[in-house]
Amino acid sequence: MMGTIKKGILGGFSGKVGNVVGASWKSIAYIRSLPSSVRNPRTRKQMSQRNRFALIGKFMKTIIPVVQVGFKNSAGAGNSAFGAAVSYNINHAVKGEYPDFGIDFAKAAVAKGSLYTTNQVTVACAAGSLTVDWDATVINNASATDRVMIIAYNPSKGEAVYDMEAATRNEAHASLALPPAWDGDEVETFMLFVSEDGALASNSIYTGSHEVTVG
Repeated sequence: MMGTIKKGILGGFSGKVGNVVGASWKSIAYIRSLPSSVRNPRTRKQMSQRNRFALIGKFMKTIIPVVQVGFKNSAGAGNSAFGAAVSYNINHAVKGEYPDFGIDFAKAAVAKGSLYTTNQVTVACAAGSLTVDWDATVINNASATDRVMIIAYNPSKGEAVYDMEAATRNEAHASLALPPAWDGDEVETFMLFVSEDGALASNSIYTGSHEVTVG
């Protein structure tokens, strides 16, 4: 609301008193009321969603190049691969109740796509390396030349290592070196396949939680 002041006890008033502001424009004095303060938006529901977003965002940010490939075909109009990855994992991989959220890595995904994966994977973690073996049978839309990506995420340190060209499908074996500083930490691991031209990605495969041993 705004009203001009011609005469009276507020004549010539300028500045702010309470929720009223006095000023002048082209020699015309006026007063206006300040807008009502916005209600604090930090409701429980909003804070819950922010915490979930922060939790998943921290994970996804460590593997941005991976999710840019892995979720490329899941991003709809006006959304990015990263946004699609965060959205999927907020909806499927967050466990617990506010404010004690955690990530259920067995339900998490670093890729969602239509490329055939594999029907058998074995993983071992020893001597500072993660080794992965898989069934290299080529069926459906798979190809012997599909690239294999391996990812290891360290939740306690908020770090990840990955190899986006660890092997080709037909090699049936790949390894990923892990940082010596991770010795004794638990890592959450994933793998996925990507077509040679990068057009298709598979769903990621959760390959388990493993303790890093460097010695």
